[in-house]
Amino acid sequence: MEPTADELAGVVDLFGALTRDELVEALSELAFKRGEDVDDPAGAIDDAVAAYHLAVVERDGEKLLAAGPAAFPELPDGATDLPHIMDVPERSIDRERLAAAVEERFREESLVAVRSDNEAFVERLLDVSYELEVWGPIDVSAARERLADAAGE
Repeated sequence: MEPTADELAGVVDLFGALTRDELVEALSELAFKRGEDVDDPAGAIDDAVAAYHLAVVERDGEKLLAAGPAAFPELPDGATDLPHIMDVPERSIDRERLAAAVEERFREESLVAVRSDNEAFVERLLDVSYELEVWGPIDVSAARERLADAAGE
């Protein structure tokens, strides 16, 4: 089983938010139901976070994953059974706190991207910048301008 980033966001969204271990468990449960193995769940989660399909926010000393600004959450087959299978509470995440965490991460990554001269990194963040402002109460216009300058736009 190779879940897409949007499927990971869908599973997380089903619960409101999940810890990384809970998401790995959810993927294992789905794979078991299908008679499959999960192909590198940690790598899939890392990729989804890097692509802003999953966002990380800390609450009560615990890092939680929530659907991010680039995600179009979709439930993989069998996911609707997960709340009945897993002993995980449904969580609600403060959207402003989540948006602030994503904005802070984006600003830090934008500085790194501009300094790196990595065109692909700059372009990816430039694309994400538009998603951010539609997704939450975030203003990254200054960072977008730096990225656009670095991209030669």
